[in-house]
Amino acid sequence: MPMSIMVSLKKEKKTDAGEMLLFPEAIEPEKSPDWMFADNEEGQLAVDVFETDREIVLKSAIAGVSSDDLDVFLHNDMLTVRGIRRHVSEDCARYMVRECHWGPFSRSVILPKEIEEDRISAVLKDGVLTVRMPKTDRSRRIEISEI
Repeated sequence: MPMSIMVSLKKEKKTDAGEMLLFPEAIEPEKSPDWMFADNEEGQLAVDVFETDREIVLKSAIAGVSSDDLDVFLHNDMLTVRGIRRHVSEDCARYMVRECHWGPFSRSVILPKEIEEDRISAVLKDGVLTVRMPKTDRSRRIEISEI
């Protein structure tokens, strides 16, 4: 068992009913570790990248982000998705559980093959970003001449 898990298990707390709580911050959020509320840090976007015979496709669930708050760009062989998930704060709210990342996020992936840069398309539909990158076939057979 990793040490970090062992340490967190030692911090269990009993409720009035005698039950053990693994996450006492759910009851007392003001005692939560600072890292749980680090909105100023950039989050990392989860992505799926796969290839078909003709293209490389990146998909990512980006719920709550408008296309105006999202950038997709290619530099050499690296595709980067960057954006910001804006948080609408609730006045006088006391969080019981806070797991969503609000604020800036990004993810860069190195592409395994050359692609046709001028034919890349990106679509945001129902909170899912899909980037399609057609592959290019720059390899060619070279004639060998006999002397």
